[in-house]
Amino acid sequence: MSVESVSAQGFARESLAVLQQVIESARDDVAAAADLVAECVRADGVVHAFGTGHSQALVLELAGRAGGLVPTNRLSIADLVLYGGDDPAVLDDPLLERQAGVAARIYDLAAPSPQDLFVVISNSGVNNVIVEMALHAKEHGHRVLALTSLSHTRAVPAAHPSGRKLADIADVVLDNAAPPGDSLLELPGGGSVCALSTLTGVMLVQMTVAEAAGRLLAAGERPPVYVSANVPGGFEGNLELEKKYAGRIRRTAS
Repeated sequence: MSVESVSAQGFARESLAVLQQVIESARDDVAAAADLVAECVRADGVVHAFGTGHSQALVLELAGRAGGLVPTNRLSIADLVLYGGDDPAVLDDPLLERQAGVAARIYDLAAPSPQDLFVVISNSGVNNVIVEMALHAKEHGHRVLALTSLSHTRAVPAAHPSGRKLADIADVVLDNAAPPGDSLLELPGGGSVCALSTLTGVMLVQMTVAEAAGRLLAAGERPPVYVSANVPGGFEGNLELEKKYAGRIRRTAS
């Protein structure tokens, strides 16, 4: 890649090409993912989304945002403090994601119902807490939808003691097409810049939500969807929709 390609236009050009690739290649997987989401909503279930690091941006894209589905719940390592009573200092541990039992505790704190769906998001798909969450959900009878980079996960060894990766466990896998290491634009002399996975991940999340909503509409059901709280009546209307899922979805300020 030339020096001239490391630019705003270079990133726009390269990322748009990958986005178009994702739109075409993920069509069947998005349809399968939408089936899982629609089935969950139709069964009065909740979609639990979990990720760490920058994958939390995609958790927020799915759970509790304007234009998104109401029966969605954000899971986070911070739940150990917010709902589990742990000392906030535990979050300072850079190796917390690698500790056994963390995902099981987060799962237990969420107290999911059997019909709930788990969406587990990780670019590499190998971190211990990510794999543990997917395994724990499957062991408890939940369907698991993964959003990951197949290119990255195939390029690195498994970190979980089981030897498995997120993509090995999920019922449906959405491939964000990000390169190993995530950065898109190669730098002269080695290295790269400008992460891609959030951009392609947002596309896959919203395509899945749109397809799931379409399935519900086709079945004569109105999708429970959030309106922006910053339009007249939006906040009050959202509170009314949330009543059906009281105690099953969390909406924190951050």
